[in-house]
Amino acid sequence: MIKYIVIFILGFSFLQLIIALMNWVFGVRLIKKTNPNLSKTISILIPARNEEDNIGYLLSDLIETRDNIIEIIVFDDESTDKTAEIVEGYVLKDKRIKLIKSQGIDEGWLGKNFACHKLSLLAQGDYLLFLDSDVRINNKVIERSLDYVFNNKLHLLSIFPFQNMLSFGEKISIPNMNFILLSLLPLPLVSLSKSPSLAAANGQFMFFENKTYKEIQPHKLFKNSKAEDIEISRHYKKLRKSIHCLASVKDVSCRMYKGLPDAIQGFSKNVNYFFGNSHILAILFWLITTLGIIPILLAQSLDLFIMYIITIILTRIYISLSSNQNVLENILYIIPQQVILGIIIYKSMFNKRKNQFKWKDRII
Repeated sequence: MIKYIVIFILGFSFLQLIIALMNWVFGVRLIKKTNPNLSKTISILIPARNEEDNIGYLLSDLIETRDNIIEIIVFDDESTDKTAEIVEGYVLKDKRIKLIKSQGIDEGWLGKNFACHKLSLLAQGDYLLFLDSDVRINNKVIERSLDYVFNNKLHLLSIFPFQNMLSFGEKISIPNMNFILLSLLPLPLVSLSKSPSLAAANGQFMFFENKTYKEIQPHKLFKNSKAEDIEISRHYKKLRKSIHCLASVKDVSCRMYKGLPDAIQGFSKNVNYFFGNSHILAILFWLITTLGIIPILLAQSLDLFIMYIITIILTRIYISLSSNQNVLENILYIIPQQVILGIIIYKSMFNKRKNQFKWKDRII
């Protein structure tokens, strides 16, 4: 029995290694140079709720970007802090910036999905770029993204931002997102395969072709989804729309969560969506990647043990390189990262059972 378990664990680990290597070797990068296509326009759309610590930095980045951007619309989703006041100050600095204040959420909607849908109804650009308020933009990445979308005839481009991790708690939690994504999903196949299961997106940076977006109205379609970004990407694949997903572009960055409690609370909302919305598969993944070493040790083979350890370390190295993360830290923190992943999955299961998902002081 142990023999077959060991074979399964080693096979799964090798598969993770192959996928991680593929994502590093064949991962698509945005070109540094851009040929401005001034005939195409972009609407920047920002849903914001209690983002007084972040929104000013993003707007400062955006007002430095002139080409193609015809409007920057912020939807204040019933913030209880100074978010609206800060945005109003930037409205005076740049006539492209507009502030829309929520009049409440319609029944059956989640707040962010409702905000994104309302923003899309106001947008006039040829392309829609949805940005989270905690994102930072550098080095003409929006113009480069437009070039990439236009040249590849894409209906959707999504970018996983480079994650700024300052605390120990962030370093043992946030890398789990990339570990799951880049060891299970070959990102080059997102564009090459027609299978909806090979799809991914990150709501922090989603660049849509407007005409197709208006036809599909994806945020309305998934108005009550806690992982609307993933749902939208899969739906686009079902409709045979062209999408690409890029991992950790350094010119798009953010500090997603400020500390371990925020990270656990945030990831517990949607970790199961990485596994087809199945907590069973999430638990199985955690068991294999965390406790898989036990059957290897029970097999009493030094060669198998060394092979397994090398496979695990190489997988982490390739994922760290693809994510522009610190390689040494991700190797040293393997054990605490796996412990936190288990806590996130448990928290997700508990919240789902009790219907207690909470984000930005709102039950979702």
